Amino acid sequence: MSKEHSGVLRAWESTMRKTQAAKKRANNIFGITSMANVTNNDLEDDTDKGVSISGEAYFAEKILPNGDYYTGQWYDNFPDGQGKYLWTDGCMYLGEWHKGKTMGKGRFSWPSGARYEGEFKAGYMDGSGTYIGSNGDTYKGKWVMNMKHGHGILNYSNGDCYDGEWRRGLQEGHGKYQWQNKNYYIGEWKNGVIFGKGTFVWSNGNTYDGYWEDGMPKGNGTYQWPDGSFYVGNWSKDPDEQNGTYYPSESSLAASLEWDPTTVYNELAGCKICVGERVSIMPSQKRLATWYSSKGGDKPRRMSVDGRVSVGVERPLDKMSLWENDGNSNGLRQVRRDLDCELLGIPHNDANPKFNLGLPLKAPKLEKRQGETISKGHRNYELMLNLQLGIRHSVGRPAPATSFDLKASAFDPKDKIWTRFPREGSKYTPPHQSYEFKWKDYCPVVFRTLRKLFKVDPADYMISICGDNALREQSSPGKSGSFFYLTDDDRYMIKTMKKSEVKMFLRMLSAYYNHVRSFENTLVIKYYGLHCVKLPGTTQKKVRFIIMGNLLRSDYTIHRRFDLKGSSLGRITEKNEFETDNTTILKDLDLNFIFKLQKAWYQEWASIKLGSNMPARVERTIRKPELELQLVGEQTGECYEVIMFFGIIDILQDYDITKKLEHAYKSIHYDPTSISAVDPKQYSKRFRDFIFKVFAEDT
Repeated sequence: MSKEHSGVLRAWESTMRKTQAAKKRANNIFGITSMANVTNNDLEDDTDKGVSISGEAYFAEKILPNGDYYTGQWYDNFPDGQGKYLWTDGCMYLGEWHKGKTMGKGRFSWPSGARYEGEFKAGYMDGSGTYIGSNGDTYKGKWVMNMKHGHGILNYSNGDCYDGEWRRGLQEGHGKYQWQNKNYYIGEWKNGVIFGKGTFVWSNGNTYDGYWEDGMPKGNGTYQWPDGSFYVGNWSKDPDEQNGTYYPSESSLAASLEWDPTTVYNELAGCKICVGERVSIMPSQKRLATWYSSKGGDKPRRMSVDGRVSVGVERPLDKMSLWENDGNSNGLRQVRRDLDCELLGIPHNDANPKFNLGLPLKAPKLEKRQGETISKGHRNYELMLNLQLGIRHSVGRPAPATSFDLKASAFDPKDKIWTRFPREGSKYTPPHQSYEFKWKDYCPVVFRTLRKLFKVDPADYMISICGDNALREQSSPGKSGSFFYLTDDDRYMIKTMKKSEVKMFLRMLSAYYNHVRSFENTLVIKYYGLHCVKLPGTTQKKVRFIIMGNLLRSDYTIHRRFDLKGSSLGRITEKNEFETDNTTILKDLDLNFIFKLQKAWYQEWASIKLGSNMPARVERTIRKPELELQLVGEQTGECYEVIMFFGIIDILQDYDITKKLEHAYKSIHYDPTSISAVDPKQYSKRFRDFIFKVFAEDT
């Protein structure tokens, strides 16, 4: 090793010792061996260290101000070729780079001892690769954007093993799981659990072959003993649904004994699927520290391993910052992401960034939680109490077990239950402090089954809506005049409805039920209940409302919200850039991105759960000033990482006479295709066309 090289390493060691974390890890970092196909010797060339030859890559060694260290190929101010980067927290990447991005084959190691060796793409573990966890878990197989996706084998540290298909980090498709005790299952999986048709084989030779749901036998199946005896029938954890027949073999001594199928469920309860080790921080979340441009610029730049670049000084909690390089060393823009969420920008400019690529993206202001807490004295406090009393009654009311195959009568709009709630209580209702009211449940069997289909626990459902914490009220951002109520845990939304909307929903309830049952991963919003409160007094006012899932519920702060229809007339926010915050609902003409999905996800909407906590790349678009009504702007090549939440909402609007008149009137003055209110078939086609423009395959 040259004296110059030794001096650089000694200086780096000195800087490392200044950080508390590095004191314990320095020796381990230097002791890490390099990959077989990426050796330290490969990193050297005949070019003078730190000296740039115009238009050619050269070997560089850099100690960054924060103590990070890089050695390897360098080109145009970025790592390019073979290189090694060591962070002061003990993480290390050794492998191939392209224009500042980890791209190709490489090795990433964590201070915990975990390591990944394989293919990288734009900073992600992507392609074929092997991950060995600090606890000994070893996965070898396919990856997409840091997640197991495709065929792979995971050997768990406890001796269990899964060999099969993965989707977005979970077992899905066909696979075999073998436990340490030699029991094994081979068959279908969904979202990380045994689901579908498959066979379970016990180490003693007993087998179950049939259908499964949530890790347990459900539906037709056969249990067989090694001596040839078998039990065949319909399986269910509910004893009332369980039925079948035991057939003893000629040699069986237990022919006269009754066999209880529940013993199988007790045995399977001990066969847990290992969760596996969770990666503490993804390689794509690590960034490169500041350095100074070799082209003479005096602005320090920082870059994540996926190629994000910008200007600034590192702050203690800036671990999730993103930096973007537009290919010009003088045109660097900063985009900051807060805990893997939407985009933020750097200081604003008075001009409109929608039409000017040279302007940075504006950071929306962060406001407090949405909605006004409904406390005592609030105009709708009594209504909230009525609603909570009614929900508690509806969900807690005893009802016979039902299968998912509902009779047509369950969807009859006349199938509703009225319940009177006197203040003093009754045989079926508790005493309460509110005024007397009447409560109506629409199609109770259907919604009870929907909650079961959506895997909603009745107790959790009641706690969220009817617990000690009050609801929060917010006015609808749309034109309907409806009110929304949010539960304190943000899990559910309650929306007031017009009578016409209720009728519309009841007409389509059967089709909705069949759709969500057939497509478990549908993007259509989930509905859990439809109710009505009849208030006292001479007017006998009725308040109808529906309970649905909160699409944007997240542990992260959502920074930008869009309501997209695929139309252009009036589809822009009237607030200027400085009046918007993270609660502002933006519209079609405010959208200045297209969303890029991995090819595997783009081609499988049906089999993959999309729309929630979904990592993706977005590419910024620009509309020309003379084309302000252009729905999708021109692509700029400027890309960012985001986490997306999306779904299909507001499906209950009927194209009635009011909407037809609205369309006819506006068509006289505007382009008919730009109007939101159009014929349903045209609306559907326009919306689909728009979605396929703003969601593109990431090539």
